[in-house]
Amino acid sequence: MNHPITPLASSQIGHDTITIELVEPDSLPPVVKITWPVQPSIVDPRIFGETAAAIVKMFSTAHVELARHRLWKKL
Repeated sequence: MNHPITPLASSQIGHDTITIELVEPDSLPPVVKITWPVQPSIVDPRIFGETAAAIVKMFSTAHVELARHRLWKKL
């Protein structure tokens, strides 16, 4: 089953990658898919602030891209 998938954001956290995508199946409402690593991400406490900031930035980027996608589809 093919359906449009729009990448919204992704970020490397330690050795893991988190991705956020907009999935638009033909017969169902669109959903935002967040793919988390299967295993826990281990982060040195000295860089935890940077890691948290990277996650916040990734979700913010995804939010902006989703808004941009919605605006583009309305035009």
